[in-house]
Amino acid sequence: MKRQEFYYELPEELIAQDPLADRSGSRLLLLDKESGDVSHHIFREITGYLRAGDCLVMNDTKVIPARLIGVKEETGAKVEILLLKRKEERVWETLVKPGKKAKIGSKICFGDGLLVGEVIGIVEEGNRLVRFSYEGIFEEILDRLGQMPLPPYITHQLKERERYNTVYAVHEGSAAAPTAGLHFTHELLQEIAGRGVEIAKVTLHVGLGTFRPVKAEEITEHHMHAEFYQITEEAAQKINRTKEQGGRVICVGTTSCRTIESAADAGGRLKAGSGWTEIFIYPGYSFKVLDGLITNFHLPESTLIMLVSALAGKEHVMQAYEEAVKERYRFFSFGDAMLVI
Repeated sequence: MKRQEFYYELPEELIAQDPLADRSGSRLLLLDKESGDVSHHIFREITGYLRAGDCLVMNDTKVIPARLIGVKEETGAKVEILLLKRKEERVWETLVKPGKKAKIGSKICFGDGLLVGEVIGIVEEGNRLVRFSYEGIFEEILDRLGQMPLPPYITHQLKERERYNTVYAVHEGSAAAPTAGLHFTHELLQEIAGRGVEIAKVTLHVGLGTFRPVKAEEITEHHMHAEFYQITEEAAQKINRTKEQGGRVICVGTTSCRTIESAADAGGRLKAGSGWTEIFIYPGYSFKVLDGLITNFHLPESTLIMLVSALAGKEHVMQAYEEAVKERYRFFSFGDAMLVI
């Protein structure tokens, strides 16, 4: 299957630059995965498509202010660091721009020396291992100096940092938000629970690997980067019970989907635990647990649009995207949503 089969034309003005004032006021495209039929709604109307006995699976990871702007100690040149993955207490795998200025031994100062990073290694894709020195608590310093790591297609400044996190975000560690969850409010979640829908929380710390473009012409040659996930005993039991009782498991976002599909055995049963996943889901994949998906609109030729196509069929998905463009939906992280059932 070729990468180009997942391409679509997107006018630049449809890329959402700011979150809506009302999280649940975004638009919702409903896609019937069997027929390909679509209909148009407001996100808060999603309650009408959830049934008692269903289980919503949500990723409760929390995005950290992982973008740091500093200066190279030796020259004063501006350097930007994006924290990707914590390797040790003070050592992080990072993406450094410009990379050529971050040779091993280079030191970068942040906040007038409140935080200093030293490049101690170079790993795959040219990412740098950086050891940080500081006094106090790293998370507090990061909260003071760091910025939210918005995707490059968002050029506006984010006025409220919490808008790039879900209202149920708990476990810090992501370099990007599980954006399908941004549409939920506490009130909407209460209404959903009141209808007899189970809510199960899993954790997958989203890395930039999820968003890396597929460069291989043949999609099966693309390699996903590993991301850490965790499933509690409570979440595993809720999801397993839903399947046993004939309810639907509906994931909020591709990250929740990848988490439960990674942790399920061949029979579709989940076990509590943690690990690293490199799962790449594309058409032809047989879902072990997932029945439905709430998701945003994704970049052309991305692994994420391939995952949605695995669930609803490539033709249905690409037609739905064509319809969303025609109807002027808002795309990507701060954009509108799709429900696939």
